[in-house]
Amino acid sequence: MKALSSPVVYEFDYTEQFFNEIASTIPDNKIKYILNYPTVYLINDKTKQENFYVYVGESTDIRRRTVEHLHGDVQKNNSWKKFANSDTSKMLVIGHDHFNKSLTLDIENKLMQYMTSVESVNYIFNQRANQQNEYFTSDEVDDIFSKIWQKLHQKNKKLFPAESIIRDSAIFKASPFNKLKEEQLDAKNKIIMKTEEALSRNEDGQLILVEGEAGTGKTVLMSSLFYELKQISNEEEENVLLNQISCHLLVNHKEQLKVYQQIAKKLGLIEKKHSDVVCNPTSFINNHDPEGKVDVVIVDEAHLLWTQGKQSYQGENQLDDILARARVVVAVFDRNQILSREQFWEEERLLEMTHEANLKGNYIELQNQLRINANQRTINWIREMIDEQKVQNIPNDNEYDLRVFHTVEEMYEAIKEKAKDEEYGISRILATFDWEYKDKKKPEDEDYWRVKVGDWSLPWNLQLKPVNPREVNSKELSWAEQAQTINEVGSTFTIQGFDLNYAAVIIGPSVKYRNGHIVFDKSASKNKKAIHRRNLNNEMQDVSKPLLNNELNVLLTRGVNGLYIYAVDQELQEALLKAQKGEI
Repeated sequence: MKALSSPVVYEFDYTEQFFNEIASTIPDNKIKYILNYPTVYLINDKTKQENFYVYVGESTDIRRRTVEHLHGDVQKNNSWKKFANSDTSKMLVIGHDHFNKSLTLDIENKLMQYMTSVESVNYIFNQRANQQNEYFTSDEVDDIFSKIWQKLHQKNKKLFPAESIIRDSAIFKASPFNKLKEEQLDAKNKIIMKTEEALSRNEDGQLILVEGEAGTGKTVLMSSLFYELKQISNEEEENVLLNQISCHLLVNHKEQLKVYQQIAKKLGLIEKKHSDVVCNPTSFINNHDPEGKVDVVIVDEAHLLWTQGKQSYQGENQLDDILARARVVVAVFDRNQILSREQFWEEERLLEMTHEANLKGNYIELQNQLRINANQRTINWIREMIDEQKVQNIPNDNEYDLRVFHTVEEMYEAIKEKAKDEEYGISRILATFDWEYKDKKKPEDEDYWRVKVGDWSLPWNLQLKPVNPREVNSKELSWAEQAQTINEVGSTFTIQGFDLNYAAVIIGPSVKYRNGHIVFDKSASKNKKAIHRRNLNNEMQDVSKPLLNNELNVLLTRGVNGLYIYAVDQELQEALLKAQKGEI
């Protein structure tokens, strides 16, 4: 197979004079790929803080398109005026001998995804999503893009960091510019169609329920849906049903909320006067009256909604209160990721909610595992351990690194080695919530709340200060993205909703192995949200078993390319080591 040729990437000052530079700068055998072929281009300028604002585009006629930007667009948009009036604005034009319209649209889309994920980019104001279906050269997109990014990286390392750094960021993984798989795309199209139906009939409180296990692509789907609805709502055609709709995105998870807010800010989806467009459910409920309903509310991680009142929330069920304030609610739900008694649902109510959504054609189930790069036997092994509480022989898998370690020290050293190499991506150590940790309080006799196994210990998450000066604003980054967190242990509450390249999991003493089955010992857990009783039907009930099982589920499904395990319970550790040898 013939190797792909190198892309043509040229940088010019963003003025009409760049046309004059082309003839003297670009060799004759390359100039046609800039002037006669479809191209992708990127215009950028620095802010006073040495960050960037960016426009990404594609065109079949770069000369005509540049003139339109310089003369026509400046009349309509202040961002174009900034570019045109700045002495430091640069324009990068990208060509390739395989470029066609579909391929340039896909490259543009990937550039949008990458640029949104760059820490030094403050704002991107081309907000189209141009995902293409299959076409003649669609299998070349990733290879051509990597060659393009390498050339861009050589020109400006701050604006175009190493590709591995970009792909590791939480924004990249949740970006609305991720190319959706067929199942996700079908789900999005169905949701938009059902939303249009509900709004056209002037219905209120319509629930569209999306279910899927960990790693089935729920977050990317919701990010893409929110972005597309916001784009449609800004269209000017009066006959568009979704024109000018109000759309909100809610998530009851601080780390995930940070990511969504960064995406929305960079893409200009949040205005100061509408700061609750992306927020937590309690803020939305408290700021919106049922009499003034919004059009669409998307709830990611809806299994984290509260089903009982708290100090900051005086209602009885957050989903009910959101439904009372919206015409359409799209809720993403995974009953196997409910971690707290405050989020617990009675099985009868869950069945009723699912059945009602199903009757209306408003129920969608995602089944394809997108996170774990493993063969089906490995996925089945993880699921059997979680769902059936069984330890089976660990299957051979050349793609997925599933290992049981003899000591926690060995496992921690192995995960630190993975974390050192940027090619491996972000890798962290995690644990079940079996060691004391009180938020905003320090222990009396020690420096930090710690996870301890024998003589080994590390601080629990969210306690260490940033290592690098540039990470002073690390509050904007998710826990795993911060460099110092390789020296901390992540909990279910910190890592839920995110993935790691390699996840090292300490299974604490609340998870035991007795008589051939995994059992849960709530007396060994420090997770008060799981082990305290819950009032259901006017009776205090113990719901600790499903919640502790869900905690194990969240931790064992974080690793994309590898899962490392050490169990504190001796019988469970022995069973896992036997499973690794194929002796069960």
